[in-house]
Amino acid sequence: MPMMESSQPANSLVTSLLTDLYQITMAYGYWKCERCNEEAVFELFFRKNPFGGQYTIFCGLDEVLKYLANFSFSASDIEYLKSTQALSHCEDAFFDEYLSNLDCSEVSIRSMKEGSAAFPRVPLLIVSGPLGITQLIETALLNLVNFPSLIATNASRMVTSAQRTTVRGKVPRCIEFGLRRAQGKIQMIDWSTMIMIIRLDVVLLKLLP
Repeated sequence: MPMMESSQPANSLVTSLLTDLYQITMAYGYWKCERCNEEAVFELFFRKNPFGGQYTIFCGLDEVLKYLANFSFSASDIEYLKSTQALSHCEDAFFDEYLSNLDCSEVSIRSMKEGSAAFPRVPLLIVSGPLGITQLIETALLNLVNFPSLIATNASRMVTSAQRTTVRGKVPRCIEFGLRRAQGKIQMIDWSTMIMIIRLDVVLLKLLP
């Protein structure tokens, strides 16, 4: 499995703020009711295979682990959240005492092997830990798994189709052109990394110093 050398997420936007107001509001409710430290277990799964297919290739685990390892709210993050009108009803202690000290040290992940074939309603990830933090990371985990799995599945379908075809008596080779198709530099890296998992014949991406 290709792994990125950096211990930081590939995308600089993948931080503790990669969430939505729903998750923060839910976490506040748990904190207010003194339930935020209760043990919880969540499963990440999908309901339908993409492209009308029969399987999905699970990807994104590497970035999920980097996100969890680096999860924390900085002082500027806390100030931003305090200034958000939709959170104006929240007590200062929620920000200053709870969110400011929050990390994923008590979160555990059980996962399928990256690059494995997955099927609807079978968990890709099983997330265990305190209720508050496991709620907060839900949106990011979905984001970090859904797109890579979509791209890897599409690449796998192309390879499978090519292997069933002959052109002038030869099986055609599959070549990756993610750099020219992705919507941005970070997406280009994600795209090419996920496609390498499928082992296309040629991956054209080369990061120059």
